[in-house]
Amino acid sequence: MKSLVKRAQRGDDQAFVELIEENKQAMYKVAVGILKNDFDAADAIQQSILTCYEKLKELKKAQYFKTWLLRILINNCNQMLREQKKVVGIEDYYGAEDTKGKKAEEKIAAPPGAATINEDFLELLDQMEQQYRVILILYYVEEMSIREISQILQMNENTVKTRLSRGRGVYKKLYLKEHPEFQFE
Repeated sequence: MKSLVKRAQRGDDQAFVELIEENKQAMYKVAVGILKNDFDAADAIQQSILTCYEKLKELKKAQYFKTWLLRILINNCNQMLREQKKVVGIEDYYGAEDTKGKKAEEKIAAPPGAATINEDFLELLDQMEQQYRVILILYYVEEMSIREISQILQMNENTVKTRLSRGRGVYKKLYLKEHPEFQFE
């Protein structure tokens, strides 16, 4: 990936396209994990790709491209969430078509390979606070290390460990609530 980044920084558009192709699934998982909506996730991904393209020459260490790209994406997702808090959607005002506020025909299919994530896992993640959800996605779905997550989220490694631990606890409670047959006394 390092050589692709260097080529893209020198202006090779095909190298940039290959970089995005390699990272699109990770971007999708992170964006949907934060925004919980395919349409908003697509917007955040598109904006992140554009920002990445415009500022690629500012990246100092090529080996951190994925970390840098996901940090841009997370910032864009957080910005969208802040903006959404200011606006009341028409679905909220009149009532949603289904629990996600979208008609079935409006839903977008996930990219190939994204279906390998357990649907129960995603449904339970949707019920969690964002601070835990993002870390669990990066750790378990993207298989990133504590150090990589701390770099992406720009927080102390111990904070990541604490949130990961608390997130596991919250997930366990939600799971046992949904599946009481697995509870032991």
